[in-house]
Amino acid sequence: MHPAYSIILFTLASGAGFGLLAWMALFGLLGALPFDRALGCAGFGLAFALITGGLMASTLHLGRPERAWRALSQWRTSWLSREGVLALACYVPGALLALDWVFKERIDAFGIAMALLTIALALGTLSATGMIYASLATIRQWHQPLTMPIYLVLGLASGAVLLNLLTVLCGSPVRALPALGVALVVLGACLKWAYWLRLEGQSRRFTAESATGLGPGRVRLLEAPHTQPNFVMREMGFRIARKHAVRLRRLCLLLAFAVPIAGLLATLAGGRGGALAGALVAAVSMCAGLLIERWLFFAEAEHVSMLYYGRDAA
Repeated sequence: MHPAYSIILFTLASGAGFGLLAWMALFGLLGALPFDRALGCAGFGLAFALITGGLMASTLHLGRPERAWRALSQWRTSWLSREGVLALACYVPGALLALDWVFKERIDAFGIAMALLTIALALGTLSATGMIYASLATIRQWHQPLTMPIYLVLGLASGAVLLNLLTVLCGSPVRALPALGVALVVLGACLKWAYWLRLEGQSRRFTAESATGLGPGRVRLLEAPHTQPNFVMREMGFRIARKHAVRLRRLCLLLAFAVPIAGLLATLAGGRGGALAGALVAAVSMCAGLLIERWLFFAEAEHVSMLYYGRDAA
């Protein structure tokens, strides 16, 4: 599949935004964060900026972006529609919780209800994003049981890393946050590694014979369907060389997981200067690593439609 940069930006930004929003709500409920106005403005402001920017970026690959709202009407059958509905619904309790935090500098009974609803909707949105891809049986690399958990865990991990950075910047570090971040990053690395191993060991079950219903025997293409590349060939026919994929996987493991873990551990071990440097390195490195991870997620995908254009298997 051809990696659409707008969708890469959307999944990365919205995932981190909903993860940050969920952790702000949960830590606020537990009283583990100070109800500081600066932290509240920074945390909720960054979360909503990432979510809004991601949602807007998701419309850039559409031919008619002004009609994107129509996708919300199919929530009964479409994970894409459910994701949009949940994402927009999350704004309401999230905004009310933010107002409670910033202006009252506490969470009352109403704020507790809004925090619980925010957590539920944020987690639901992250899960729905993963299910958009996991539900597509036409793409073997996406139709996997690990696809949705990876999206959920990486969203929560990036949100925890960002919240750790914000607390250090605001002068109110929480020692539980780096430890939480390390645990989530390690879990994300394990899930991603298991996902890659599963892809390597899985047979390419879609073939030209099964796609056409012909056989027994081998089916081969006699003549190309088109004389020039068309939309399907450009978007669905993108392929990345094996050697490049291996190199990018290694770079992803380094930037998205190894360096952030080191940075979070430095946040725990160092003084204020070391904690700030470690938190900043962890956040920047994880952002760069997840960009590579999302690009690979699309680039390594093989759509079954290419079986009609000469591919032997997918």
